[in-house]
Amino acid sequence: MAGPETLEVERKYDVGAGDELPSLAALPGVDRVGPPEEESLDAVYFDTEDLALASRGVTLRRRTGGHDAGWHLKLPVAAGERREVTDALGDDPNTVPARLQQLVRVHTRASDLIPVARLQTRRTVHRLFAADGTALAAFSDDRVEARTFLEPAGHSAWREWEIELIEGPRRLLTDADAALAATGHRPSALPSKLARGLGAHYPPGRPPMPVPEPAGPASAVLLSYLGKELEALKRHDPGVREDAPDSVHQLRVAARRIRSALATFRPLTDAGTARTLRSELQWLAGTVGAARDNEVMQDRLLRLIRAEPPDALLGPVGQRIEEHLGAVAEEARAAGLAALDSDRYFRLLDALDVFLAELPRTEAAETEARRTVGKLLAKERKRLVREVEALDVDSPGTTPDAALHEVRKSAKRLRYAAEAAVPIFGEQAAGLARAAEEIQESLGDHHDSVVSREVLRGLAAGATGADAFTYGRLHALEQLAGEQARAAFFRTWQETPPVPVQWK
Repeated sequence: MAGPETLEVERKYDVGAGDELPSLAALPGVDRVGPPEEESLDAVYFDTEDLALASRGVTLRRRTGGHDAGWHLKLPVAAGERREVTDALGDDPNTVPARLQQLVRVHTRASDLIPVARLQTRRTVHRLFAADGTALAAFSDDRVEARTFLEPAGHSAWREWEIELIEGPRRLLTDADAALAATGHRPSALPSKLARGLGAHYPPGRPPMPVPEPAGPASAVLLSYLGKELEALKRHDPGVREDAPDSVHQLRVAARRIRSALATFRPLTDAGTARTLRSELQWLAGTVGAARDNEVMQDRLLRLIRAEPPDALLGPVGQRIEEHLGAVAEEARAAGLAALDSDRYFRLLDALDVFLAELPRTEAAETEARRTVGKLLAKERKRLVREVEALDVDSPGTTPDAALHEVRKSAKRLRYAAEAAVPIFGEQAAGLARAAEEIQESLGDHHDSVVSREVLRGLAAGATGADAFTYGRLHALEQLAGEQARAAFFRTWQETPPVPVQWK
């Protein structure tokens, strides 16, 4: 059974060995301070040999003593906020629980988790209460001794204060910052006890992605966008492994955005490297996303059935659709999870990390962003216009489904390119992205109707009698939905076509 999860919101402060405790009862909203509670905590921290977790602000420990003994995984959410996932101690102190291993696999990849440090803490806790008895926060006075297991081994000791919210408002932390600043105490510069305990072993923070500017280099636009989407992909990886709602969709969207950006901005970087990454991202999005496609199709068809009058439905068609697509989705999910545990996926993540850290720039990458990105964006728009103009606008009902699907893919690529260009062109690019998204969505509805008709034809091939009638009726309804989506696209194109950005 999965362990509980909480959102940890706290502040840590560096203090001297002999500093007196602050006047906690004077904090706004605090009515009284509870009596001191003594705890003795012993924690062993696990990471890869190259500290892949610590470099991303993630901590994984097995702690004994105190009220919450067990395995604790802390994943950064925002400054001062971490998602904490726990699990039972278990029998083997050196074996990380399987669930926690999966939650950090996107970072550890093929590397083993090993003990890297041991921290022993003598803690004195004071709980802060409101007038109505609500426990607002816990203030901890910690005296810590740390030993590292990495070479060269090290030993350190320090004292720190920590205030963690229980049911109190976030402004309590702001008030605590002000009160402690008045006594010369500032929030710790390091994010965790482990960071301080590792000392010189603690890896430096990853440099931030460059901020795109109109007069700056075009490469900053690509790097900023890829960096954001790669982080999104990594953030949704654990959710896919745990079957969290919408995680597969979000991971696939991130992979597609990266792939699309590599295509649009290919003049800025090494073409061969970008081509290889795009190919692998296509594999990832297709393999992991297949289960999502089947789930969406199943929901679509079952909604269609529920909307039908009972006397128009003959045979257990709904049950057969659920059984067929459910089995397909289960197989697809297994294949997707296998992909996330494959060396191929880990090599892709490694390659993307290296690509962002050491972008193989061309001369075009160093040119002015406004002009270069504007030209690339105009090229994507012209590509879409060219594909639409090749359609038979006067007889939209005869337009091949495959041609509309290509238009949809071009609209999606224009949308992602425009989103990347928002820091340079502002509302112009945002408006272009919205127009492209509207086209993408209308043609997405059309494509879904095409795929659902293929599914219905396949199921109908083995049906007889009453079932066949119902499959035929559903097919006709899907055909009508496809024609309506097709008409919506042509109407959208005529009324609100994508407006180019002004870059000259």
